[in-house]
Formats: sequence, structure tokens, C-alpha cells
Amino acid sequence: MWLKVLIVFLFIAVLISLSSALVFLLKDMGSRSKRTLYALGIRVTLAGLLLLCIFYGFSTGQLGSSAPWDKGPMIEQGRP
Repeated sequence: MWLKVLIVFLFIAVLISLSSALVFLLKDMGSRSKRTLYALGIRVTLAGLLLLCIFYGFSTGQLGSSAPWDKGPMIEQGRP
């Protein structure tokens, strides 16, 4: 359960970082500020952590797919 909470937290943090980069980009037009660059760097780091958490969850079995089209290999029944 903690992994799912961590994934949601990281996703929200990525969205916040992306929106702050947009605000910095619009406010700092024409100046030589690096706030936008730093905010996007933080977003890339958070997105990497998010992907690592998702891969970890799938590899350990804590996360899985329950989509109806993802039932695994079909076994043919009744055919000789």
C-alpha cells in the first residue's frame, strides 16, 4: 500500500514542478534567471523516481494489471 501512496505523491510532485516551471518561464521572460531550468531538472528527477517506483512495483508483484485485455496467454481448449 505504501508504494501506491508514494507513486501518487511523486506524480503530484511532478505536476507541481511542471506548473512552477511554467510560472517561472512566464515571470522571468527576458531575464537571465535559471529558475525554470532548475524546476525542470527537479521534474526530470521526480519522473525518474516515479518510473523506478513503478518498475519496482511490477517486478516485486506489488503492482499489477487488472485490465480485461491483459489476461495473459490464451489456452486453446477443445482442440486436438
